[in-house]
Amino acid sequence: MMVIFEWIGEWLKGVLIDGIMWNMETLFSDVNNQIGEVAVLAGTSPAAWDADIFSLIRQLSETVILPIAGVILTGIVCYELIQMIVEKNNLHDLDTWMFFKWIFKTFVAVMILSNTFNIIMAIFDVSQNAVAGAADVIDSSTAITPDIILDVEEKLQAMDIGPLIGLWFQSLFVKLVVPILNIVIFIIAYGRMIEIYLLTSLAPIPAATVANRETSQAGQNYFRSLAAIAFQGFLIMVCIGIYAVLVKNIAVSDNAFDAIWGVLGYTILLCFALFKTGTLAKSIFGAH
Repeated sequence: MMVIFEWIGEWLKGVLIDGIMWNMETLFSDVNNQIGEVAVLAGTSPAAWDADIFSLIRQLSETVILPIAGVILTGIVCYELIQMIVEKNNLHDLDTWMFFKWIFKTFVAVMILSNTFNIIMAIFDVSQNAVAGAADVIDSSTAITPDIILDVEEKLQAMDIGPLIGLWFQSLFVKLVVPILNIVIFIIAYGRMIEIYLLTSLAPIPAATVANRETSQAGQNYFRSLAAIAFQGFLIMVCIGIYAVLVKNIAVSDNAFDAIWGVLGYTILLCFALFKTGTLAKSIFGAH
């Protein structure tokens, strides 16, 4: 009879160990996939992320918003010309050079307005170089390989059935919760891309305001916001890199309980950090 109970105990122990190992392997596999997919998304330019959406946004901007921006620019340059004349004592202290200056400023303003999309793409090209460099570092040094958790099985063999049952339930719970957190992370990443498209669609209007000193604050703040959201991708890569290193460290932990709950804790921390990247980027670039 004791032999039967021992056999049942060994069988149950083997089932629990296999279940725990499968939960942990798939958990760390999800972490790897999460790191890779979010890194790719953060390193993708607006034009490359979805060509159809980008084409739609560009068409709307150039056909709907650009004419409005042209009217705004016309009003601004006319106002500036009137202001220049008034400042010269209503033409009594006329200096012909100021008209050449006004023509040149108007020409530059028109060129900026006509090439708004090229300027935007230039900003994202610069940020993409930084993101690509960060992606190379993260991909080469923080990937979690399957052999990292192979020694966990030996430690599980030394545990009794009671602790193994508790560990199995905990690993199952964490395995079910982490994908939910992954969804939150992807909402943040995709939300950033949608915000980029929304900013880009209205680009000509703030670009039209840079021609005048009194109205240029709107245009300057817009380009600061654009630079901030562009380099937010770099901050996202930094967060992912830190997260990957932390998870890699707990993956080789001697305590399976710490490894399982550590993944959950660090994933929650990653969600919080990603939420803060937008605010931090705007603070760095002085955007409002």
